[in-house]
Amino acid sequence: MRLLYVVATYVLFALLFPVLCLHRKTRHGLKQRLGFYSPGDLPRGEGPLLWLHGASAGDLLALAPMFGPLRQRFPGCRIVLSTMTDSGHTMARERLAKQIDGVVYAPYDLWGATRRAVRALRPDLLVLEYTEVWPNLIRAAKRSGARVVMTNGRFSPANVGRYRALFGLIGNPLKDMDLLLMRQDEESERARGLGAPAERVLTSGNTKFDALAAGPVPEDEALRSALGLSPEHPVWIAGSTHEGEEEILLQVYQRLRERWPLLSLVIAPRYVNRAERIMTLARERDLTVGLRSQGNPERAPVVVMDSMGELSRAYRLATVVFVGGSFTKRGGQNILEPAGQGKPVLFGPHMDNFRDSVAVLEGNGGIQVADGDALHAALEGLLAKPEHLRALGAKAEATVRRISGASERNAEAMAALPRRQEGSTSS
Repeated sequence: MRLLYVVATYVLFALLFPVLCLHRKTRHGLKQRLGFYSPGDLPRGEGPLLWLHGASAGDLLALAPMFGPLRQRFPGCRIVLSTMTDSGHTMARERLAKQIDGVVYAPYDLWGATRRAVRALRPDLLVLEYTEVWPNLIRAAKRSGARVVMTNGRFSPANVGRYRALFGLIGNPLKDMDLLLMRQDEESERARGLGAPAERVLTSGNTKFDALAAGPVPEDEALRSALGLSPEHPVWIAGSTHEGEEEILLQVYQRLRERWPLLSLVIAPRYVNRAERIMTLARERDLTVGLRSQGNPERAPVVVMDSMGELSRAYRLATVVFVGGSFTKRGGQNILEPAGQGKPVLFGPHMDNFRDSVAVLEGNGGIQVADGDALHAALEGLLAKPEHLRALGAKAEATVRRISGASERNAEAMAALPRRQEGSTSS
């Protein structure tokens, strides 16, 4: 059955290779993706090597709270991150460089590429996040003597049948994992139902919560200046917006400005290459609009964030926040991030990918709205009652702090695993 998967991955790779080479998210790092690393790509040292993998920039940020707890429990360790996307690679090099020892592109899940990558990195521990279940990589790491752990584990109820069918065809990679650290009890039950050994499955929570309640830093004022915001005036930030949502937000904003003419709107699109499109939409409504990258010199009331890795800090500058991906079929975005900054959070009806976050936050500083009219009514009510708005923000922050701690629990569980089996080989 493993042979079937090995053959299938090569066939699929041959078909997809032109797309992978041209796609804006995956067109760089071909050598590393094939398992070839130059000497300068990998950290030197004798301490245990911990290889943490997240698919994208957001996934790597969710891993970041574990760096400190892992270093405490693995003295002298080297932490290497791997990612699939170019944006994730760039973000890790720019934002996480001081906390890690290296960042590489993850190998394609090909038999040869994964074996070469494992032989080059020689990890003591391989940590895969969310549903990053790559059978060839897991098998190569296990055969090298590494321990393999899933963290922030999740299995969508809608996909359980597909996983079960796939595992039946190719062999069950969950049985090769030493530890599955799941976000919720329901996720743990699904993992066991899919064949993970029960004694290896633990519910430890979600590490992304641990990075949410960060306090202000001096750089906040520099960002405020770059956005052209006044500390005396109210600021509405719309984060992680998607195509089709900005029209609704701009319409709501125009209605709000009739009562609050000094209200600023900061739009942070999920994909920064959409900045020009959003500026056009604002101008079509006769709104003055500026760009964060240009410092918004006109101090325009509408600002588009065309930068990466600054949204969490920007939330600290907000009076109130709306999180996008929720007025579309995208399934939502991270609503706990602004909540952790002490801000009331509004979001639309489509939050299928963040049901756990909705369950935690709704009624605790989070407000779900059905459409643009409901969003306008909610914002109008909040802006009219500043004391109530601040109380909701404090409630949201307290809620996020209450559910934190997964990083410490994860690191403790990983440290309890037996260390590398020196007799193993990566054959």
